[in-house]
Amino acid sequence: MPDTTCHMSISMDGFVAGPHQSRENPLGVGGLEVHRWHIGDERATEADEIATGWLMRPRGAYVMGRNMFGPIRGEWEDDWRGWWGPEPPYHAPVFVLTHHPREPIEMEGGTTFFFVTDGFDAAYARALKVEGGGGVDIAGGASTVRQALAAGVVDELTLDVAPVLLGSGERIFSDLDEFALEPVEVLHSPLATHIRYRRVG
Repeated sequence: MPDTTCHMSISMDGFVAGPHQSRENPLGVGGLEVHRWHIGDERATEADEIATGWLMRPRGAYVMGRNMFGPIRGEWEDDWRGWWGPEPPYHAPVFVLTHHPREPIEMEGGTTFFFVTDGFDAAYARALKVEGGGGVDIAGGASTVRQALAAGVVDELTLDVAPVLLGSGERIFSDLDEFALEPVEVLHSPLATHIRYRRVG
């Protein structure tokens, strides 16, 4: 079976998003700072380019949380179709965890967002059925990644640790009993330390 992967940028104090996420601050206050390594900062190095390649590699299907898809809480607003414009970068089925049903949204470039109301396991099972040999990626946010790690389904996790302190926000390692992954590759730049982990054994 192809790998299930996850790739997350994270602050030195363990946050993948800052506080007060909103339409104006999708990554929370200060959260953009942990992503400088791949958004055109002039200090980016070859290490950052390699890690960007890891981040952008095509996958067969994706699972993400509702907070990753958008800032709306409660019932859906019909005009919200994600952060990414008419052609999201996924080009594959994306299964969005939510408590509020919604019809699928078909976008340009092959991305269709499906909204799953019966939990992470159900969304992941649906992603496995359609990944077509391309593997599944756990696209975020923090809660969805925690659920994937707790379920033991992540084969490869990449963390881009930025030299930034956010102080508060969204953590991915809260309330986990174990971390059954080991580092297999580390790349350094002034903007981030990129650590690629693989499942132990």
